[in-house]
Amino acid sequence: MATTSVPMRSPPSPSPSGYQSPDSEQSPAQSGHQSSTSLSPLQATSESSSNNEAPLLGTYFNQDYGCFACGTDQGFRIYNCDPFEETFRRNFRGGIGIVEMLFRCNILALVGGGKNPQYPPNKVMIWDDHQSRCIGELSFRSEVRAVKLRRDRIVVVLEHKIYVYKFQDLKLLHQIETLANPKGLCVLSHATNSCVLACPGLHRGQVRVEHYGLKTTKFISAHDSHIACFTLTSDGLLLATASTKGTLVRIFNTLDGSRLQEVRRGVDRAEIYSIALSPAAQWLAVSSDKGTVHIFSLKVQVGGEAPSKSSAMKDLPGSSDLPYVLVDNFFTPHTGANPSSSLSFMKGVLPKYFSSEWSFAQFHLPENTRFLVAFGRQNTIVILGLDGSFYRCVFDPVHGGEIVQQEYARFLKSHTN
Repeated sequence: MATTSVPMRSPPSPSPSGYQSPDSEQSPAQSGHQSSTSLSPLQATSESSSNNEAPLLGTYFNQDYGCFACGTDQGFRIYNCDPFEETFRRNFRGGIGIVEMLFRCNILALVGGGKNPQYPPNKVMIWDDHQSRCIGELSFRSEVRAVKLRRDRIVVVLEHKIYVYKFQDLKLLHQIETLANPKGLCVLSHATNSCVLACPGLHRGQVRVEHYGLKTTKFISAHDSHIACFTLTSDGLLLATASTKGTLVRIFNTLDGSRLQEVRRGVDRAEIYSIALSPAAQWLAVSSDKGTVHIFSLKVQVGGEAPSKSSAMKDLPGSSDLPYVLVDNFFTPHTGANPSSSLSFMKGVLPKYFSSEWSFAQFHLPENTRFLVAFGRQNTIVILGLDGSFYRCVFDPVHGGEIVQQEYARFLKSHTN
């Protein structure tokens, strides 16, 4: 039986709750505490320095991609993206494999990692850096693959199961069975008025989407092959997916499951490392083991008032308050289009390859190094390498082509070095 500590506003010390591990044989019982978590921005400490010798175990963007966290074999560090700088670090005697931030506040979720983990890899530790200690923990019978946070939820991903908790009191709200998920694939929307979770379904190529506000579940058959990567917009209305084949990326409406657009990364098989959607869903970026970051122009328009809602949305409870999602050729002189084959006019006659939309802009990186990509401000992208490299690049939103590197930094060495 596991003991879970619940964060309290006053007094600031953790108090044990009365429920058990979600993987225990008995059902968890809700704690009698009605508590809340005090949140404030992370501040740099005297431990910050220019030393970058701690081996890197993992990198993780925060919810708005304005900063990122690194787990090392000696603790964790926080970096700002623009301007690029280390803003905070916490040194431990053991390694941290997963560091999940909650925007820029003092609460983080930590999972031990490396050869000498600080915490067991089957536990999620809720760390309050103001108190410099763990104020809560969740224990499981198997290794934690990923953790996702938003202001009102904690999501823990195991290889075959996902647990959703209320942040305030760590009450278990939902359990989801998934296909084998060793990568811990799961995405949680972070917009305040929209709680949407996407995860692998129970069938190959399937993505399950939970709209918690609408109390609806949607299963999307995204690909014939197994799912390799996916992401959501901040409001959870759009889903972008790639399979283990790695040639195509597809964009779906999460409300009705309809496919809105399909773009082609390439012809050869590739491992997709990350997919990113720009805040206004105007651009999509993809990184893979081929060493190229591709940017695609999207034809999807989100938000505002729609002339009329689709029948699928009309049938959803509470859908009158939702923004609309539609496909619209809204290219302007300030927005470029994805190139396609000169034979695309023969769509339906020639193989699908000839009618594909190809990337609008590209940036070349070393092959076989895992890179994560995210959108920054004013047509910029941020790229993080698990070799400890940081890139900020800018792309031309009208003409596309080669993406220009603006900044490069080496912040940590890889665990393989």
